[in-house]
Amino acid sequence: MSVARAPSGKAKRVLPGFGLTLGYTVLYLSIIVLVPLSALFFKTFTLSWDQFVDAVTGPRVLASYRLTFGASLLAALVNLVFGLLVAWVLVRYSFPGKKIVDALVDLPFALPTAVAGISLTALLAGNGWLGQYLEPLGIKLAFTPAGVVIALIFIGLPFVVRTVQPVLEDAEKELEEAATSLGATRLQVFTRVILPHIAPALLTGFAMAFARAIGEYGSVIFIAGNMPMVSEITPLIIIGKLEQYDYAGATAVAVVMLTISFILLLLINALQAWQRRQTGATA
Repeated sequence: MSVARAPSGKAKRVLPGFGLTLGYTVLYLSIIVLVPLSALFFKTFTLSWDQFVDAVTGPRVLASYRLTFGASLLAALVNLVFGLLVAWVLVRYSFPGKKIVDALVDLPFALPTAVAGISLTALLAGNGWLGQYLEPLGIKLAFTPAGVVIALIFIGLPFVVRTVQPVLEDAEKELEEAATSLGATRLQVFTRVILPHIAPALLTGFAMAFARAIGEYGSVIFIAGNMPMVSEITPLIIIGKLEQYDYAGATAVAVVMLTISFILLLLINALQAWQRRQTGATA
């Protein structure tokens, strides 16, 4: 399709020129993202270096880092596998109630996180519907790090499913049929034909689920039990410092969380870009 051109020979654009569009983009991002984040850093700069180190390396804070990032990573990895499985079933199979299952995937998006936390606690607590049968067997989920992981899996699953699902729908089944006709096994078809095509979407869903889990608060505080050094997440540490009017200490911990999250997302995005280049080179 040819592009209409102005008398000067330049292509007509639906949106304003680059200068105006870029200026609006920078202004919008500054108001929504950069200004609040800069305020976070400015408040932290009121601390001396020793005070900053003390605020972000206390025993409770370090324990909360380990729980928050460890549970978030584990939950994102679980969602990476089972999110792909759910997306595959929704795309490749027809069964009664498929639309209901498809709608249930989006439930964590619509459900208030506090409601999700209360529901999981009512289900997994010692007197809950499921917990009353598990605890006599020595399996305690509520008020433990395992409960935190379960809550993070619940809120992160839709990110992987909804990222991978459209890619699977657009995949060319003829390539799979051709590979099968040439003698490839099911595992070879998946690893050499399907997986390279959906890998960037999988990584995107993983990154989104991981980032969402790191900052999750509402669904976790009810099921975690919030025991110091055991099941206390970093967002709760920040809330506690704010309640004690230690604003600089709260922003210091928040800056550490922000920095680590940004670095991890940057690495994942770089991996995605590399994966796309590899896929394009082999196409």
